[in-house]
Amino acid sequence: MQLPQDRIEFIRKYFFHGTGTPYVFKNKENEYFDFRNKISKQFNINFHEVFIVGSAKFGFSYIKKTEFSYESDIDVVLVNEKLFDYYFEKICDYQYEIDRNNKSITLNEKNKYERFLQYMVKGWMRPDLLPISFQVDLLKNDWFEFFSSISYGKSEVGNYKVAGGLYRNYKYLEKYYKIGMENYYSKLTM
Repeated sequence: MQLPQDRIEFIRKYFFHGTGTPYVFKNKENEYFDFRNKISKQFNINFHEVFIVGSAKFGFSYIKKTEFSYESDIDVVLVNEKLFDYYFEKICDYQYEIDRNNKSITLNEKNKYERFLQYMVKGWMRPDLLPISFQVDLLKNDWFEFFSSISYGKSEVGNYKVAGGLYRNYKYLEKYYKIGMENYYSKLTM
């Protein structure tokens, strides 16, 4: 089912563009700026290419039907083609290593990696789904250690785990959320 045009505009307006301060930073606009700025500097991307999504953004999860709480994560989305392509090249090299049997992964890692690839072909990189050996080889310093360094009271966001995902560009970002909202909307109207 297709969302009506006004719903597509709703997604653009309230999820990403002109969205105001996320719930987790309510009445803390300066801290929100500092948080986004810290992430953008770490990955050498534009400040406006960093978003907070999910329950930390809205104060609730429309998918899980839960309110934002101390058990919630802070989900951060980065949108940048150059950064995406940088990691894509590394992942491509890793895949060739697997193909040549220079790297081996467990069955569990293989299943996670297949899920990773399902997201990747949609223009979204979820590093948490990469095999452990790949995470250690490439992403340990670049990705996981950074997000760990701004989690659990070590940044402006407070005592929460911070996790990051990476979209190649806005087209893929909007498409992912548009389809998710269409699916949610379909369930509501059944």
